[in-house]
Amino acid sequence: MDSLNKTFAIVEAALEKKAFDLQVMQVAHLSSVADYFVIATGRSDVQVQAIARGIEERMDRASAHPLAIEGFNHGHWIVLDYDDVVIHIFFEPVRDFYRLESNWTDAQAVPLPEPLQAQVRDLSLRPAAGRDAGFRIDSAQQ
Repeated sequence: MDSLNKTFAIVEAALEKKAFDLQVMQVAHLSSVADYFVIATGRSDVQVQAIARGIEERMDRASAHPLAIEGFNHGHWIVLDYDDVVIHIFFEPVRDFYRLESNWTDAQAVPLPEPLQAQVRDLSLRPAAGRDAGFRIDSAQQ
């Protein structure tokens, strides 16, 4: 599975668990750490953990296993490292505090195929003009 298809599978799994404010950034041109970052929000620590578990289960079915998982026990900021795709799942106030997207202002937003993009729009906690809207993908950017 190539990096982009892996990213789309991860996005699909996160959305199945109702991940909010999901963003995908292409960072390969900025970092050797990964090709893509997926950033999502849960409204409770339990939801953050459920999103991470859903991604793990989906990727296990595709025979892709994380190199590392950090933060699962607390459920405030979970990082799943799938080598070329790194996923950051935040509890809402923690995401607001760290504003990870602001550290990657030169990252490129990745357009998602439908129906994934429609689901992302439906699961937005903030209006498009809100926090770090430069990474939000809306119809005007497609």
